[in-house]
Amino acid sequence: MATRTLSRVIKALLAPALALGATVGLASAPASAAVWNSCDQWGNTSLNGYTLYNNIWGSGAGSQCIWANSGTNWGVWADHPNTGGIKSYPNQTKAINKSITSLGSLSSSYNVSVPSSGAYNTSYDIWDTDHDYEIMLWVNKTGPVGPIGSSQGSVSLGGHSWNVFKGTNGANEVFSFIRTSNSGSGTVNILPILKWIKDTKKWMGNETIGDVQFGYEVTSSPGGLNFTTNNLTVSSS
Repeated sequence: MATRTLSRVIKALLAPALALGATVGLASAPASAAVWNSCDQWGNTSLNGYTLYNNIWGSGAGSQCIWANSGTNWGVWADHPNTGGIKSYPNQTKAINKSITSLGSLSSSYNVSVPSSGAYNTSYDIWDTDHDYEIMLWVNKTGPVGPIGSSQGSVSLGGHSWNVFKGTNGANEVFSFIRTSNSGSGTVNILPILKWIKDTKKWMGNETIGDVQFGYEVTSSPGGLNFTTNNLTVSSS
């Protein structure tokens, strides 16, 4: 797990240049893909102020296809073997580019349909512009998956209760908030979480928040599983 985040960052940064790269597998996107779909390893597009990435970055990955009806309604079909190690992080990204103290609000509402088998987490991945810090908010998880770092106790923030972990992947600090029970829909007030990290714990300074990503970190999905984002919005001021 130590290199997973660095690899994902590098791949995400390269994605626009590699969007026409090799197709991974022969699986087809669902019929509901009214606007866009891609089975390319780094397939990406921009819709309604969001960027969607197929983002298959882990070794030993199988087939994966992403589809979108809009920037806020999309999904993934993934068939990754049960061989350990994260295979992909298909996601929806919203650029923020504001410092924590200059943000008046930052929140997100999610509604997802996820499988009962496989190994994965449904998570927000929040980055500062320099990629020194990564804040992960896991809203649900299934199978043998876990965060980087050591336990820092529990906290109630942003409308949810979390188990908190702090660690590093060798390239950046990682702060993981694992919801104490699985959730398929809700609203997360993200700004109080950032302020708690900055002001209460003093784990980082007044960082400029670059991207708020939301997606599925898939370790295994043998036989092919569907992950659907029925609706996901990010708002800030």
